[in-house]
Amino acid sequence: MDQRPRLEDVAARVGVSTASVSLVLRGAPGPSEQTRQRVLAAAAELGYRADRAASLLARRRRHQLGVLLDVRSPYHAELVEEIQVEADRIGYEVVLSTLTRSHSEERALESLLDFRCEAVLLLGPDSSASALEKVAAQVPVVVVGRQVDSAAVDVVRPADDVGVAAALGHLISLGHRDIAFVDGGKGAVATTRRRGYRTAMRRAGLAPRVIAGDHTEEGGIRAGRALVGSASTAVVASNDRCAVGLLDAFLRAGVDVPGAMSVVGYDDSTLARLAHIDLTTVNQDAPAQARHAVAAAVSRLDERRTDRVEVVLEPRLVIRGTTARHPGSTRVRA
Repeated sequence: MDQRPRLEDVAARVGVSTASVSLVLRGAPGPSEQTRQRVLAAAAELGYRADRAASLLARRRRHQLGVLLDVRSPYHAELVEEIQVEADRIGYEVVLSTLTRSHSEERALESLLDFRCEAVLLLGPDSSASALEKVAAQVPVVVVGRQVDSAAVDVVRPADDVGVAAALGHLISLGHRDIAFVDGGKGAVATTRRRGYRTAMRRAGLAPRVIAGDHTEEGGIRAGRALVGSASTAVVASNDRCAVGLLDAFLRAGVDVPGAMSVVGYDDSTLARLAHIDLTTVNQDAPAQARHAVAAAVSRLDERRTDRVEVVLEPRLVIRGTTARHPGSTRVRA
C-alpha cells in the first residue's frame, strides 16, 4: 500500500485547501507569504513530494521530451546531460528510456510512447526508416547521430565521413600507410563510419583493412589481439569504447602506443580525456547536437513546423597522446 504523504495531508496539517497547497508548491501567485511558509514547512516535515506524472497528465501540454539512449555509452550519457541542460532552459521535462542487453530498442521506444512524451529524441538508433516513420506518425521524432532518409523524421548528425577522413589524414601525415579500422558492427552509425573509412583510404591510394569488432571494450580487445604482430602501424576505432579495448590489448601484449602503434578513437567521450588514456579522437560537438535536437523537437510542438530539418555538424579531430610518427619515419609522406 502506498504510504507516501499526499497533497491532502499537507493541506490538513496547515488547515488550508488543497488548491492553496498546489499553488504554493507550483510557485503560483495567490497565497499569502505566511501561508506559503507554513505550506513549505509542512511539506518538508511530512516528506511530501509531488506526483510528477499525475501533475503532468493533468495539463493540456505535458512538455515532455523522451530520449532513447544506450546506457552503456559514455557519449550518450554526455549527450543526455546536454539535452537536459537545454530542456531545463526552455521549461521542458526529459524522460529517459535505455537500451540494455535485455531491453531492445523497440521496447525502449514503446516505453517513451507509453509515458505520453510529446516528442522523442533517439540517440544513434538502429531502427529502419520505415519503423521511424511509424513513430513519427504519432509524435515528432528527432534522430541524433545518423542519417535517415525520411521526410517525416528530423535529423541532427555529425558528418562522419569528414570525421573519419580527418583521423586518417592525421595518421597519413605522420607517415602511416597501413592503417586498420575496427568495425563497429551492424548498426547504422557503424555502417556510416566504415563506409567513410573505405572511401578515405581509397582516395589516399591506400588499401583498406577492416577488422571485425563492435562498439564495446570487448570488441576492441578482440580486434587488438588480431592486430598484434600485423603489418599495421595505426588503427582507427569506430568509437572510443572500442579504442579503449584496443589500448588494453596492446598494453597486455607489450605493444607500445604510440611508439609502435598509433590509435584513434571516435566520440571524444569522457573516457578519451582521462590522463592515463589520453586518446586522440574525433569530437562530434555534443552540446551543439543537443541544442539542435531539442530545437527541432520544440519547433514541431510549439511552432507547428511541418517541413523537415536536417542539421549536419562538422566534427573535429582532437590530437592527444595515442598517435605519433610512423616508426622509422622522419618526414611526412604523401
